[in-house]
Amino acid sequence: MSNLVVKLLPETEQIQDRTLRDKVVACWEEAIAFRGWTEDLLRNIPFTLLAENVTITFIDHVRAVCRMCIACDEVLNEIHGERKTPINRDYLIAGALLADVGKLMEFEIIDGKPVKSDYGKHIRHPFSGVGLAFKHDVPSEVMHIIATHSKEGAGEKRLPESIVFHHADFIDFELVK
Repeated sequence: MSNLVVKLLPETEQIQDRTLRDKVVACWEEAIAFRGWTEDLLRNIPFTLLAENVTITFIDHVRAVCRMCIACDEVLNEIHGERKTPINRDYLIAGALLADVGKLMEFEIIDGKPVKSDYGKHIRHPFSGVGLAFKHDVPSEVMHIIATHSKEGAGEKRLPESIVFHHADFIDFELVK
């Protein structure tokens, strides 16, 4: 299944630390297996159930936000150089790829339509995402990105990687609602 994850999310290959990359892929593999998601379903489910008529897919959202994070880091490096707040690029990419992985547990398909599962009515994706990441020994800095990226992170002091991700995520989200 790791081939499927890399096929869906080629950005995983940009994580330089091979051990971290393998942990990110393992989280995705487990989340995919949880409900038996197929490649076709993953490529076609909307990235959110919080807005009507969403045409941006889950995988496209994950990839777009991850790439926006990488682009932000590149621009900050180019313009600010040594003066820039240090950002761990591997943690940023891993967090971007894992922030919404819990949606694969939060969503299910009923009568051909994506809906919030009973599980998802009780456990939102930042929590299940952190749980998966913890299970796979993902660094706490990456779990912090997952945990603080959504409304659950409001009021928390975010790490630099989480700040970049949070804003990139909401760019994509706010343009859809």
